[in-house]
Amino acid sequence: MTVSTWVVFLIFAELSVLAFGGGATILPEMQRQLVDQRGWLTAQEFGALFALAQAAPGPNMMVGPLIGWHVAGLKGALAAAGGLFLPSSAITLVGVHAWERFKTHPFRPIIQAGLLPVTAGLVAASALILSQAAAADAMHVAIIVIVSVAAFATRLHPLALLAAGAVAGLVSPF
Repeated sequence: MTVSTWVVFLIFAELSVLAFGGGATILPEMQRQLVDQRGWLTAQEFGALFALAQAAPGPNMMVGPLIGWHVAGLKGALAAAGGLFLPSSAITLVGVHAWERFKTHPFRPIIQAGLLPVTAGLVAASALILSQAAAADAMHVAIIVIVSVAAFATRLHPLALLAAGAVAGLVSPF
């Protein structure tokens, strides 16, 4: 399969503009476009690349360049990185200026209060998409449920939960 680096750039540029509240908010749309619509990778490959990107140091959206590399080599990685980071950075620069300019406007706290549940919902949708891709069998579903409950019910560090889930996955008989 030959994938145009221009198409990779455009897809990630569109996703960049949609990344409201952080990179994790676009994961469902990223999976829909790359897995469901274009078939460039499977849901399992998408989940594995996301996990690899989260384990690596650097921005949490390094999954974009990893996917670009997976589908179109070095040029794809550069196209995905440019598409993912350039538009949102430009919008952020303009937005920060406007946000400072209107810091005393009465609508600012209302806008902030409205954006919080939107962002939380988008992050929850991302978690659901990734969980569905990882739920290959009953053991994996159990690991997902146990780690999710532990994340909400305890104050355990997310890295400890990630490590526990990884160990459970390694020692599971499946």
